[in-house]
This record gives sequence, C-alpha cells and structure tokens, in this order.
Amino acid sequence: MRHRVIRSVFVLVALSVLVAPTMVGGQTVITRGEAIGGSPVVDLERALRSVDQYADQTVVLEGAVKKVCQMKGCWMELTSQGADRGIRVTFKDYAFFVPTDSTGYDARLEGMFEENVFSKSDADHLIAEGVALQRNPDGTATEVSFVAQAVELWQ
Repeated sequence: MRHRVIRSVFVLVALSVLVAPTMVGGQTVITRGEAIGGSPVVDLERALRSVDQYADQTVVLEGAVKKVCQMKGCWMELTSQGADRGIRVTFKDYAFFVPTDSTGYDARLEGMFEENVFSKSDADHLIAEGVALQRNPDGTATEVSFVAQAVELWQ
C-alpha cells in the first residue's frame, strides 16, 4: 500500500513538472509535447498559399491563437497577425492539449501539414465546436491542418 501511495505521488509530481509553465526572458511560456527543434521556420501566410511545397516536411509556424476547443483544448486555430482565417492545429497522437483559455496567446509550433477528409457526422461535430470547414457537395469536408508535435504559448 505504501509503495502505491509513493508511486502515485511521484506520478503527480512528474506530471505537474511536464505541464507547468516556464519562464523565458521574463515571460511565462507554456510548453506542450516535445521541445521545438531545429526545423525551418515557415511564414504561415506563405505556407497556406503553397501547402504542397511543405508536404512531408517538419516545419515551425508562428502566429496567434484565434480559437481553442473549449471542451478540452484538443485543437486550436493559428493565424498570422491581422488575418481573418488561419489553420486548425491538432496535436500529434492526441498526446497533449493546450489550455482552453489560450485564445489570444502568441504561439510557436513544430509539426507537419496534413489533409483530412471528414465524414458528414465528423464534420457536423467539428463545426458545432467552432471549426470553420468547407463542406464538399456530399456533406463531407476536406481540411488542410497542422499536426503539432511541439507547442510554445505565451501572452
């Protein structure tokens, strides 16, 4: 019994360290996933105009968080300064989420672009959560998104 309690305490401490914000240059930075590596930084607007150019490449995007899934933070929308629309970001292997109150934060993400086709029911679900999708004539939706393996957020 004592070993179980000690193990539980250890797991809680380890988890709190993994998701705790850190201070960088006087700013609180919230990190999720892996540490951002040496991938090339790509301008978000340029990337959105030519996503195919970055297929199968790990890149770093920077921008502002426009929307966040309010249920659990399992997706967010990243936009560049002053843009109306951006790109929906999900998180690699569904392994981490971002805070649901991170709308308006600045963000730096490392990951890859992907294209998904959602069934009508999946598209309905995402639209109900606030995702801006373009429907196909059959009710499905095709979306280019970004799958982040590393996230940094700050205000």
